[in-house]
Amino acid sequence: MNFLRLGSVGREIPAVQHDGTTFDLRGLTADLDGAFWSADGIARTRSALDRGELAELPDADKLRVGAPIARPNKIVCIGLNYRAHAAETGAALPAEPVVFLKDPMTLVGPFDEVHVPRGSTQTDWEVELAVVVGTTVRYADSPGQAMRHIAGYAVSHDVSEREFQLERGGQWDKGKSCETFNPLGPSLVPADEVGDPQSLSLRLWVNGVLRQDGSTADMIFPVAHIVWYLSQFMVLYPGDVINTGTPAGVALGLREHPYLRAGDVVELEITGLGRARQTLVAA
Repeated sequence: MNFLRLGSVGREIPAVQHDGTTFDLRGLTADLDGAFWSADGIARTRSALDRGELAELPDADKLRVGAPIARPNKIVCIGLNYRAHAAETGAALPAEPVVFLKDPMTLVGPFDEVHVPRGSTQTDWEVELAVVVGTTVRYADSPGQAMRHIAGYAVSHDVSEREFQLERGGQWDKGKSCETFNPLGPSLVPADEVGDPQSLSLRLWVNGVLRQDGSTADMIFPVAHIVWYLSQFMVLYPGDVINTGTPAGVALGLREHPYLRAGDVVELEITGLGRARQTLVAA
C-alpha cells in the first residue's frame, strides 16, 4: 500500500495504490496532511480498502505525481550520517547527530524540475531516506518508543548548494533551502510495510552514471536513534519530514567535483520506496 498525491501543483488529490489499482482518498481526507496521519489515517485506509469503500481514481497514470505529503511544518535534516560519506568529505565521525533545518517550501514532487540557483557553481545531489512523522512526539523515552511515532518512509532528494552551505558563512540552511531543493516521493510507504529501515539500498544516477550506491546499514545514527534524539530538542509533529543523511558519492566528495548544471538529469531510488527523476533547469 502506497500513499500518493496526484494532480497539478496546489490541487493534488490524496490517493492510495493497492494491488496495482489507484484509489481516491477524498472520501476519507481532504489531503495527506498531519491531521490524516495523526487520526489513524493508515488504519482507516486499510479498513476502507477491505470494505471496498474506495472508488478507483480514473486516469491516475496521466496525472502529475506530487510530494506524497502536504506541506510539513518542518523538514529536519541530519548531516554526515553515513560513515563512507563522512570519510569522502574528510570530516570526523560526529559524536552526536548533526542537525539542521530545511525550508518546508523546498518540497516538490519526485518528477518536478529542480532549479539551479542564480550564481550557483556547486549544486550537489544527495539521495536520502525520509522519515515522515505520524503522531506528535516530545521527549521520547527510548529509541524503540520513538519508532512508534513514524507514519512511513519515502525517497528524498536533499539537493544542496555547497558554496552557499560551506563557504558563505553562518549556518548550512541557506545552502539547503533554495527553491525546489527537496523533491520527495513518489509515494509514502507505511512503516510496518517497510520492515527494517536499516537494511535499505539507496542509489542515485546523474545522466545515467551511477554516483551513489549505499545502504542505510552504513548510518552512524539509525532511524530510531534520530527520532528519539530530535524529540529531546524539539517537538515533532504529524507530517514533519526527517531527512536522515546521504551515502557516499556526492559531487563534493568526488575528485572532479562534477556539480549539477541545467540540463542534467538525476534519478534516484530506495528499496521498496520507488524511483524518482528530476531534470535540472536554470532558476
